[in-house]
Amino acid sequence: MFNAFERTVAARYLLSRKSDRFTSVIAGFSLVGIMLGVATLIIVMSVMGGFRQELLGRILGLNGHLGVYAADRGNLRDFDAIAATIRRLPNVVSATPIVEGQVLLTGAGATATGGLARGIRPEDLRARPIIAENIRAGSLANFEGEDAVAIGTRLAFRLGLSIGDKITLVSPQGRATVIGTIPRLRAYTVAAIFEVGMNEYDSTYVFMPLQAAQIYFQTGDAASQVEVFVADPTRVRAVNREIRAALSQPVRILDWQDANSSFFAAVQVERNVMFLILTLIIIVAAFNIISSLIMLVKDKGRDIAVLRTMGATRGAIMRIFLMCGAWIGVVGTLAGFLVGVVFCLNIESIRQFIQMLSGTELFSAEIYFLTQLPAVLNWTEVMQVVALALSLALLATIYPSWRAAKTDPVEMLRNE
Repeated sequence: MFNAFERTVAARYLLSRKSDRFTSVIAGFSLVGIMLGVATLIIVMSVMGGFRQELLGRILGLNGHLGVYAADRGNLRDFDAIAATIRRLPNVVSATPIVEGQVLLTGAGATATGGLARGIRPEDLRARPIIAENIRAGSLANFEGEDAVAIGTRLAFRLGLSIGDKITLVSPQGRATVIGTIPRLRAYTVAAIFEVGMNEYDSTYVFMPLQAAQIYFQTGDAASQVEVFVADPTRVRAVNREIRAALSQPVRILDWQDANSSFFAAVQVERNVMFLILTLIIIVAAFNIISSLIMLVKDKGRDIAVLRTMGATRGAIMRIFLMCGAWIGVVGTLAGFLVGVVFCLNIESIRQFIQMLSGTELFSAEIYFLTQLPAVLNWTEVMQVVALALSLALLATIYPSWRAAKTDPVEMLRNE
């Protein structure tokens, strides 16, 4: 029986012998396959995770975690009293009255686009970081009175507007006159231009002071809803029950999970499917390891027989070939890990470089909602990918190693 030193010498003797070139090429392809599979899985899972996190952060940062509406689907009366009651709850961060409605937006030219006008108190808008910390022109200090509005950068670009220009809002809810319904329209001064980083918001949202919105939409002393931000967005169901218990009047409450459930469910399904599909790359590479080791066993049959006659046990021969497959798996996995992590950390720079070379836009904000390609490394998922690759690579070596250990040295030398 070989000791540890003798097994090492035997392994070097066996693996240093000249092998078939085709076997070496297959082994090289196996290593590259595992590297590409691991790197691709890390990159795709990081991008999908970053995409979900960015969308969730922007949607919840702008729209709130809960919306409290009137039970009769009309305007919400006594909204200040309702907001004050909600703010006293322990898990509530803020409760903000909102007036909103669909409008048609026009600038100085003939261009027009649809949008959503939201009335909010100036102090509440300044306290919302996703807007207050992303002002690209103007200032929220001028966001007050009945004439000021704040718009997104993409909307300003589309309508050719800058600070101090007029934007006209046309409401579909017009005035009834003797000659028919006349659309209600009014021009407002652009006081601030913001950039949330999500195309839907930057190209359609118009913020105006609450009183100006009440006048424009003719809601009187009422609001469309009370937006509620909670300390833990994952516990909105519990806060929902607390709000219903605290309010004496019936209300209709819609949380972010209900409002965006289909969207985030689709993102999660796509993420899971991509993981399964890309795992096939690693599985194919594992099959390449099996084929390369089987050919290596066939090519090294005479050397295996020599070692067996010198006293090497079947276990020793099996461990030698396990070491061969493990080497391919470990090196390929580590290389894929490094490539994937480096790519994720520099993904936006790489995108811009490729975009500069190709001259085409690779990540359209109109299609993907976001203005930048996000990638968030979840180290738990990265370690799961690495463990999966190593496990498949090691499992792929078991059968060829067993074939090598099963080799009969007498039959092999006789055939030689």
